[in-house]
Amino acid sequence: MTVAALAQETAPQPPASSLGKLAWQWRHNPKLELWLSWYTILVFYNVFGIVFFGITRTQPPPKAWWDLPKIVWWFHDKGWGLLVGFGIIFVMGAFATASTALITYSIRRMSVSPAFAWSYLILYSLAAVPGMLLTCIALVTGAMRPDRDPRLMGLLYDMGFLSFSGTMGIFLIGSVVWGVAILLDENAILPKWFGYFNICNALTEVVVATCCVLKSGPFAWDGVIAFYINMVVFGIYTGLFITYLRKMIEREDMDSPQVRGIR
Repeated sequence: MTVAALAQETAPQPPASSLGKLAWQWRHNPKLELWLSWYTILVFYNVFGIVFFGITRTQPPPKAWWDLPKIVWWFHDKGWGLLVGFGIIFVMGAFATASTALITYSIRRMSVSPAFAWSYLILYSLAAVPGMLLTCIALVTGAMRPDRDPRLMGLLYDMGFLSFSGTMGIFLIGSVVWGVAILLDENAILPKWFGYFNICNALTEVVVATCCVLKSGPFAWDGVIAFYINMVVFGIYTGLFITYLRKMIEREDMDSPQVRGIR
């Protein structure tokens, strides 16, 4: 009997029942934390889409050129949706860190300097504050007391949508860091073409900065270029990186010395 066959016989085997298999995986799966992170990403992005597009109806965004009476009406119309939807985000916002953690892990498995992983981790640890939480706080503040001075409502409206769309510089640099790491990697953790797609995603985020200047047209925060094209690219990008992170976890050689990439 070979050593491999003996190890296979003596290794603990999962029970037949579904609950038993789940308990066995929880105790014995060496990639448990990776799978927990991956499923957390899946849950978060689905909840994120439902909240922003369905419950709060803040995406696609309203017009940047609206006057104060229209803005006050918008807060009245979306009031309970904003409160309930962004309340869910406040509860589940920490789930966004799973994406940062798993992508940082992928970079640490690459044959590149650890500086890439640390840069990505720091950038995306900060990104959720202006890119998501500040938006939620500003719009919930407006929805909580819609009888405020219309000028304050206009301030909260602009703050919310400008913070969501106009702070893409952090995400831009993060995409470039991950993309360059993929292109320099010799361990083939992720396909090279996906590194170029990261650069493409970063380029679409550049044009969003124009929403801080323009109130109408394709480059405003609700414009065809600044929002719709960017959103399509980001949607494809998100689906791809979730898929390829799963493929990375499924690899059998992730713990071999050749692909550890941890120095």
